[in-house]
Amino acid sequence: MLNNDRILVADDHEIVRMGMLRIIKQLKPQAHLAEVNDYISLYSAISKDNYDLVILDVNMPNGSFQDAVIFIKLKQPSIKILVFSSQDEQIYAVRYLKLGADGYLNKESSSAKIDQALSAMLSTGRYLSDEVRDAMISASLNGPAKSTPIAALSNRELQIANKLVEGIPLKELSNTLNLHASTISTYKNRLFEKLNIKSIPELVEILKLYKE
Repeated sequence: MLNNDRILVADDHEIVRMGMLRIIKQLKPQAHLAEVNDYISLYSAISKDNYDLVILDVNMPNGSFQDAVIFIKLKQPSIKILVFSSQDEQIYAVRYLKLGADGYLNKESSSAKIDQALSAMLSTGRYLSDEVRDAMISASLNGPAKSTPIAALSNRELQIANKLVEGIPLKELSNTLNLHASTISTYKNRLFEKLNIKSIPELVEILKLYKE
């Protein structure tokens, strides 16, 4: 396998980008590396240069994962996309694959797993951890899971989640639902905890993933 692969790291957190770039440089010293911090700069990079692999954080600003996949595959069909996310891989990995990703790597992965993922993506074009593969085999044998993260939300929590992704401010939402702002905040915190997320962009992605 050649070591002069062209790799683009797309993540809005500088410390994450720097960490990933450092690891790649150690593992593949001859690789040509580039970095972007949002979807707009990702589109610009893809339009200007050719890449073999994009390591993509799904929750970057100024765009969405689904639109990015369509753009990337349209501009450069041969590019492989490795999702690099802190979301639970056993819940989300297969979903992102169905949306066009070629692999999924959790941000808590060790350097050894990152090396394994990079090697697999650049040689075979696919990567899933052993845990995800086991979960997929189990699902194929036992049938698809009946529940999703969204199913854990109450009707009120789901209602508020949908309003939040529409961009409705908490004060306006409070007036619309005739609830105190503190109550709305409590619902928001509760649904964020249930979904294991920390931001509205993450909420947007989850609702897209599990929308009927």
